[in-house]
Amino acid sequence: MKRSLLIIGTVVLVFALIGIALVGAFQPRYSLSAGGVSDEAASLRIINTPLSMALPQEAPAPEMLAQNVETQKRMVIQTVDLAIVVADPKTRMDEIASMAETLGGFVVSSNLYTTNYGANYAEAPEATTTIRVPQEKIDDALKAIKKDAVKVNYENRSSDDVTSAYVDLQSRLKAKQAAEKKLLEFLDQATDTEGVLAVYIQLQQIQSDIEVLKGQIKYYDESVALSAISIRLIAQETIQPVEVGGWKLQGAANDAVQDLVYFTQGFARSIIRFALFILPSFILLAIPLYLFFLIARGFYRKFRKPKAIEAAQEEKK
Repeated sequence: MKRSLLIIGTVVLVFALIGIALVGAFQPRYSLSAGGVSDEAASLRIINTPLSMALPQEAPAPEMLAQNVETQKRMVIQTVDLAIVVADPKTRMDEIASMAETLGGFVVSSNLYTTNYGANYAEAPEATTTIRVPQEKIDDALKAIKKDAVKVNYENRSSDDVTSAYVDLQSRLKAKQAAEKKLLEFLDQATDTEGVLAVYIQLQQIQSDIEVLKGQIKYYDESVALSAISIRLIAQETIQPVEVGGWKLQGAANDAVQDLVYFTQGFARSIIRFALFILPSFILLAIPLYLFFLIARGFYRKFRKPKAIEAAQEEKK
């Protein structure tokens, strides 16, 4: 027992010594000359020193970030979503696009399509469009959009304060740019191919991160400067009250009758679908399954009957 423990301890000690030797062999080596750091030491420092030690720290201090947020102008993204009833959705969509351009904005997307309404499924045009206008003119744009509208079905306006995220992106961009400058200095100092390659790889990554941060900052700048307004344009005829015997139903009565009509239509469609699609599909599936059952039962009886006969004969013996 003691001999086994001694052997195990010796093996562990040998592996520990080998590990210490390997760690020491791969530690970065620095050499100082009278004139400062030699070229070889500079190259080794670039290769072996972690990026977090050789380059400026990316993450800003929390207190510095808080101070930047206080001094930064508030960055608020405003968006509006509304639906209005108009006499002619297509014409109104064109007017909204022209209004957006007049206010210094533009059309992001627009879609004109046909919708069905009423008991006889009559067709009517409907449209959706999204525009962007300068934030300071958003109230003017909403006033122009709702002008001459038959009805405003809903209007949702929301604001998103992105000041903290914007300041954080700016701080990270400054840190990345400082790191880029430092790497360019290292690149000038490096003399061997290995050192130049190590710096170039890190420089490429830093420059890629810088472009991503610039893109995010640009997105925030544009989103804050230009507010998005999404409008749904509903044709006036689709909200006309139901007429029963010359009596036009209004309000809750109109909605209740419309719901009853829609329910009846849906129920009738379900019965037709069940009779013409679901029931025949079940029958088509049931036929091969029943045939398979008959075949399986025949094989079962065929092989089971001789065994039953043999068992009966053995009992007689």
